[in-house]
Amino acid sequence: MSFREALESGKFLVTAEVGPGKGTDIEHLLKDADIIKDRVDAINVTDLQSSVMRLGSMAVCHLLTDMGIDPVFQVTCRDRNRLALQSDLLSAWVLGIKNVLALTGDHPTLGDHPKAKPVFDLDSVTLLDVLGKLNSGSDMAGNELKGAPDFLPGAVVNPGADNEAALDLQIMKMEKKIEAGARFFQTQGVYDLDAFEKFMKRVDGFDTKVLGGIILLKSVGMARYMNKNVAGVFVPEPLIQELKEAEDKVRASIDIAIRLVKGMKDLCHGVHIMALGWESKIPPILDEVGL
Repeated sequence: MSFREALESGKFLVTAEVGPGKGTDIEHLLKDADIIKDRVDAINVTDLQSSVMRLGSMAVCHLLTDMGIDPVFQVTCRDRNRLALQSDLLSAWVLGIKNVLALTGDHPTLGDHPKAKPVFDLDSVTLLDVLGKLNSGSDMAGNELKGAPDFLPGAVVNPGADNEAALDLQIMKMEKKIEAGARFFQTQGVYDLDAFEKFMKRVDGFDTKVLGGIILLKSVGMARYMNKNVAGVFVPEPLIQELKEAEDKVRASIDIAIRLVKGMKDLCHGVHIMALGWESKIPPILDEVGL
């Protein structure tokens, strides 16, 4: 079943994520993808995440299709103008890539090439609009295409915005993205299920699917780093203490993820698990929650 078919079926969706590395060695990445390919509905491939130069998302997505995996092609607007973005999207379709997650992208100053010139010709909303135009058979300038794609477009939302005004802005952006064609949303990492439930009540009735994001906690230091540096992500202190006091911290991380997935099953339409190299931990998590 393709990701589109799974989404339209109404089942509880499960997606995961892999990040290309810096270089041409892809052996470990493909092994990670193979571990989870029969347990998830799609696998995202990040696009120069954190503005760090890496192997490209499109090439890895194509390799995943060869493995029988339905990838989600993450596309950021940071590095390409509208010509390159449209060309890359058409190229991706020809290579068998059918799902796109539209992202504005982090600023280059946050990455390992801080002197790189940002482009940001488009943003995530206008990129979604472009996807709609391409699907309809024309480019952004209104020129007719000879052969059109049929992408499933998606977007991101952050339900853990730091304050009410920031949350209102996230929901306003979400509505604009839905109007521009977003069929599904994957969220930033969620650790507070009460706050997530309030967010889901705010967006109840929106014509889209929401997959709650779960980032596996690999250490106390990672949790504190995200609290300090990642906007909209907050790991509550009781979870940090649980991880700190655990003799088996890997097991504690898995247990936390299991509770989060169980808690989300009645709140949203699926989960997006970001394992950060711990892809082998995803099957036991899904086994425990019956997915």
